[in-house]
Amino acid sequence: MAELSITPEPRARRPRPKIVTLTEAAATRVREIMAKADKPYAGLRVGVKNGGCAGQEYVLEYAEAAGALDEVVEDKGVTILVEPKAVLFLIGTEIDYEVSKLSAKFVFRNPNETDACGCGESVTIEPAKLD
Repeated sequence: MAELSITPEPRARRPRPKIVTLTEAAATRVREIMAKADKPYAGLRVGVKNGGCAGQEYVLEYAEAAGALDEVVEDKGVTILVEPKAVLFLIGTEIDYEVSKLSAKFVFRNPNETDACGCGESVTIEPAKLD
């Protein structure tokens, strides 16, 4: 009797959605800021830290290099480095840049937010539920 050799076919991976995306206004502003920076940076680091009256705050800062576990997102010509501990909190987030008469700021539209403080500086975020 001949032996059967079963070789599993590699499964096609479905495309992974971007953890965060930028609106055109946010991408334009980040490119402007990076162009005026005092030295070249690898990208914009996005994260979440504990703080504020609602419990958590978003963090944006220059990234000199990608960390070994950072999620790297390319969107509209901008490199975004997402801190590993923030990934589940940021899945599906859109970052916008809004200008009003009294302020200009980055705004996070995060489907995982469950609450925000009155001043808008901190939020409560639940980790995304992965199916």
